[in-house]
Amino acid sequence: MKSKKVYTFNTVTEFHKMGGLPKPEHPLVSLVDYGAVEYQTDEKEISWLQNFYSIGLKRNIQGKFRYGQQQYDFDEGLMAFVSPGQLVHLSTEKPAIRPSGFLLLIHPDFMWNTPLAKNVKQYDFFGYAVNEALFLSEKEEAVIIGIFENIQREYHSNIDKFSQNIIIAQIELLLNYCERFYQRQFITRKKGNHQILERLEEILADSFNSSNLVNSGLPTAQYIAGLLHISPNYLGSLLKATTGQTTQQHIHSKLIEKAKEKLSTTNLSVSEIAYELGFEHPQSFSKLFKSKTNISPLEFRQSFN
Repeated sequence: MKSKKVYTFNTVTEFHKMGGLPKPEHPLVSLVDYGAVEYQTDEKEISWLQNFYSIGLKRNIQGKFRYGQQQYDFDEGLMAFVSPGQLVHLSTEKPAIRPSGFLLLIHPDFMWNTPLAKNVKQYDFFGYAVNEALFLSEKEEAVIIGIFENIQREYHSNIDKFSQNIIIAQIELLLNYCERFYQRQFITRKKGNHQILERLEEILADSFNSSNLVNSGLPTAQYIAGLLHISPNYLGSLLKATTGQTTQQHIHSKLIEKAKEKLSTTNLSVSEIAYELGFEHPQSFSKLFKSKTNISPLEFRQSFN
């Protein structure tokens, strides 16, 4: 079976060409009317690697859109974020209702020699999968569109020595609003988040009750996120917003609970407990236990005698 072609878009101009759009007015930053995109291919689905950032606000997306290994049916307006080097898959079949919205494309070179070149990596949502996209209220959508239009207005103007800094400031404002709206989403979409956290507890309980830890070691954030069908970044952000802990801290908390149970209810040695909990070296287990409880495993056990 012939493998499907994977396109590579190194520049904003190359994406414009594939999308059947006029050449961008600025080579490094462009606001695209998503309703005007007409992919120049007969393929029913295309895959591409892009070497620039894209921030999409899309509505009425009838087809399937896959990002990484996840798939999502767009049935309402939402935002999705893609960073350089990520693989995107998109259905190109003509929808019954024409999609609308905007796509902001930003080449990394545009950020060069600005603080955003480094700070952009702090926005975890560039690592979220599309089914963890950002859902906006009408007021929030109006804020985002306003910033998009400010960016477009600036690069439409005569370029001068202030242009880059003004656009960069607008991009940072956009990202900060998106971070705020994601934090709101973690709070307001309680049902879905509650189900994720319930399943997380089940996975950790099964892991620590399994004899397989001897061979597999401690469960990782990547492993757990895979079982939950979400990205590790999204899992970490959700836990941070709801529990104040990182995924690793949460795993360690459950590990300490299980260790305390074994120390207080069995006659297993500290080394045997460490081994059963997936530690190759007992010293590593003892060091972690003490860092979390301020006492050693032996001191904890002796407190029960």
